[in-house]
Amino acid sequence: MISFVCGIVSEALPNSIVVDVGGVGYEVLVPLSTYDALNPRVGDKIKLKTHLHVRENIQVLYGFATDEERDIFRLLVDRVSGIGPATAIALLSGIRVEDFKHAVVAGDVKVIASAKGVGKKTAERIVLELKDKVGLGSTWGAVQSGTTTAAAADAELALVALGFKQTEARKALVPLVEGNPGAATEDLIREALRHISPH
Repeated sequence: MISFVCGIVSEALPNSIVVDVGGVGYEVLVPLSTYDALNPRVGDKIKLKTHLHVRENIQVLYGFATDEERDIFRLLVDRVSGIGPATAIALLSGIRVEDFKHAVVAGDVKVIASAKGVGKKTAERIVLELKDKVGLGSTWGAVQSGTTTAAAADAELALVALGFKQTEARKALVPLVEGNPGAATEDLIREALRHISPH
């Protein structure tokens, strides 16, 4: 798996950036949110968090400005039935990560359906599967109400996106957060991985 690419911008379009890494050009498809956040220009040095999506006859590299964007992408592609990379990219292009989380917590189908290429039925499925089946709606709601930290919620999202069950992720994170409420997301993920194993 390619975790990130770091190099010089060779080409930059709102949906695609070509990164020159040691003389090899990697075409990375990006959501508009990433393009806007990084504002890449030819010749700039850039680092993108990446996800390599492999299908029968094609390999596509997707890039993101933040771990959180990549985690939402992976969650949508891996955990919501009928959602492919193109729809996940459209969602991230049309809705900020925080607004997406709020919409899932509130069951606000209209906000999710406002993203280009995402219909009402798809939006309903996203809310249903992320809120009820995966259980992240309650975690994001807890952040909004102040009963858990944003770092803990981001760590839980990352662990779920990596394929761990939400209940296992939360069980591993709760004592870590209680022991160190100010812990950073990366530290929580690292410590939690020592206590849980993939299902």
